[in-house]
Amino acid sequence: MSPPQTLHPHGDVLAPLNFYLAPEDGSKPYNNADLPPNLPPRNYGSVSHPVLIRDVRGSEAQYNLDTHSFQVLLSQPPSHPSLDFTSDSSIKEHYYPEITSLLHKTIPGAKRIIIFDHTVRLSSPDAPRAPVQRVHIDQTPLSAAQRVRRHITDPDEAGALLSGRYRIINVWKPLNKNPVETFPLAFAASDSLRDEEMIPVEHRYTSTGYIGQTAAIAHHPDQKWYYLSGMTSDERLLLQCFDSEGLKEGSRVKGGRLAHTAFEDPRSREGAEGRESIEVRCLIFE
Repeated sequence: MSPPQTLHPHGDVLAPLNFYLAPEDGSKPYNNADLPPNLPPRNYGSVSHPVLIRDVRGSEAQYNLDTHSFQVLLSQPPSHPSLDFTSDSSIKEHYYPEITSLLHKTIPGAKRIIIFDHTVRLSSPDAPRAPVQRVHIDQTPLSAAQRVRRHITDPDEAGALLSGRYRIINVWKPLNKNPVETFPLAFAASDSLRDEEMIPVEHRYTSTGYIGQTAAIAHHPDQKWYYLSGMTSDERLLLQCFDSEGLKEGSRVKGGRLAHTAFEDPRSREGAEGRESIEVRCLIFE
């Protein structure tokens, strides 16, 4: 009997990724997060580069948060039977505690965890949030500290927490019943990313006046890119967007920031199921 066919693409792949292209007028780059009328979503562009993306399937244990800023967790237990990923209230009631427990088990030094938001992404044309095909990091050092002060309103308490180790980690999970076939997530090992390749981008919320900051990423051929092929709903990716230890000279933490993007796999079959996923963003204090 012949072995069953593997539908999802697997193994290393050469695929185009979209990197930062500076504004033509030399102005400071920005995103308009809530898309006000008559304003563009951003003032900077992107440029595509073919990148070798290595499959970590089978070698997951070689990668960790301190060196690479990503970690793969396999064979996670089922979620609460009442969890509905189409309902924000259900996600907060049933999935947030699961994430908190998972992070406490994975990061033994974590003393406090604050989940501050989540995003569900769908591949359908009318989906409110689709996979993002632009290389980026969700937070910069400036916006990570700003995020702490936003959620810890007591200045003394915030100052004490900022003096210790704090991180921002996204927990990423596919929602498809079958292994992911399209638009997998690519991520660059933190120790292969240089400071000058991270370009701060103002993240503007014109409805509230709040201005955060993300990082766009310039291409460099020495960057090391990875993905996890055929990811299933019982697997999790930890994506470390910021780690304050990575800012300290001589630290064992190599960078502490993870560039990532969805990418279009040229091997995906016609008519393949669109990728669906949820990412939960967390502040972690040690």
